[in-house]
Amino acid sequence: MSSLVEAYAPLLEGRPPVLRAYADSDAEGWVADNLDVLRAALNGHGTVLVRGLDVADAAQTGRLARLITTELITERESFAPRTAYAPQVYSSSAWPANQPMCMHHELSYAQELPRTMVFACLQAPTSGGETAVADAAAVLADLPPDIVNRFEKDGWQLIRNYGETIGVPWQQAFGTDDQSEVEAYCRANDTEFEWTEAGLRTRQVRTAVAYHPVTGQRLWFNQIAFLNELTMDPDVREYLAMVLGPDGLPFTTRFGDGEPIPADVVDVINEVYQRHTASIPWQRGDLMLVDNLRTAHSRQPYEGDREIVVAMGDPVRRTDIRWSRS
Repeated sequence: MSSLVEAYAPLLEGRPPVLRAYADSDAEGWVADNLDVLRAALNGHGTVLVRGLDVADAAQTGRLARLITTELITERESFAPRTAYAPQVYSSSAWPANQPMCMHHELSYAQELPRTMVFACLQAPTSGGETAVADAAAVLADLPPDIVNRFEKDGWQLIRNYGETIGVPWQQAFGTDDQSEVEAYCRANDTEFEWTEAGLRTRQVRTAVAYHPVTGQRLWFNQIAFLNELTMDPDVREYLAMVLGPDGLPFTTRFGDGEPIPADVVDVINEVYQRHTASIPWQRGDLMLVDNLRTAHSRQPYEGDREIVVAMGDPVRRTDIRWSRS
């Protein structure tokens, strides 16, 4: 197994840094030997794509993720269906191939969330399908101060309906079919809940601006725009509202005080994300690390078959993150 021969480069021309690995078919050995380099790249840039490891399958992705992170987490409160391929290794979120998945931070609404995302490309699409990234500190600095101040003062509210027909069934999202366990989870995680004819409705208020626990950077950290109903394709939104009723959408967001978020605010947030988007086409066998606090990620529309698997590690509790200036 050869040593690292090509160092990572800073973010250039809208591309995340790429680290070339020459692993001689020993991906686990290469990662173990180069953990310091990987962590330096991740801490320095918030994301790094490793090319040359030739990651083969979900099981190997899990082994690599366990080398890279301190601990993997089991996902709860997912916003879209996933398939579990290996212990704590999942498929990408199910999302229409012709629609973009907008910028977000994984589980930014949960009380326990991953600090590190580990993605692996098992099959690259014919075109598109990039997992794009955006620097959360740069996004925050570029947002209009009045929008930031409102969300920093009041937070943001996420309203979800877990149903059997559209979205994620509550049994899958919470990993149990016992309603009492779901209720206990919601109480322990500062989430209001009610059982409805369609399933489960939850409501949670979260802070929108976080401070990175290592770098101290002030970050735009939430899923306000992505999970707002106005980000949906208008035809899809109208159809869902017709079928499920205006209060039955799988998810939407509001200001923390419950006031609806105007369309122009959602548009501005998405436009700022777009200005700070960086991406590189996937190649089969690629490994990508993302600091989930510092870096938002998205998925571009694509054609052809695409198989990206993900593991989530380095869990952090919201209580361990600084949310205010004090």
